[in-house]
Parts: sequence; structure tokens; C-alpha cells
Amino acid sequence: MSNQTTQEKIERKMKDLLSATSVEVIDESWKHAGHAAAGGGGHFIVHLVSEKFEGVSLLDRNRMVFDVLKEEMQGEIHALAVKAKTPKEISRN
Repeated sequence: MSNQTTQEKIERKMKDLLSATSVEVIDESWKHAGHAAAGGGGHFIVHLVSEKFEGVSLLDRNRMVFDVLKEEMQGEIHALAVKAKTPKEISRN
């Protein structure tokens, strides 16, 4: 699995561990070229939809995502923005 990109790892973990029905991972590392990021990790935004977020606060949703990605946060990921929604929240838009 070491040949997977960080984006692919994030997507796989969101689907496998958070039962995400929709995942979009955006790599914004290019915006931070020359930036002295700790450990040199990338900058990502993840948009995901999961029923596991039903009844869960936004802060706790972020904690769930960061917990799943704690290994990657040790080096591969320097910054991560999370946009976590439930299927009901998506259908209202």
C-alpha cells in the first residue's frame, strides 16, 4: 500500500472506517510551495458524507476524521480542512 498517494489513503480510510458514501480529497500543497511545513507534509481539504456524522457536532466530526488519519498526520499531512456532512444535510441543499 506504500505506493498509494496520500489522497488515495485519505479517501480509502474515509470510506472504510467512516463509511463515507461520498469523498472528495483536494490537494492544495502547491499553494504552499516554499512554506516551512513541519515534516514537509501536504495540505488537503476533504469533503465527505457519512451517516456516522448524524447527531454529531462539527467539532466531534473533525475529531473523528483526525483520529482516523492520525498516522498520516505524523508526516504525510501537514494541514487538513474537514467538511463533514450527513446525507440529510446534503439532501437539504
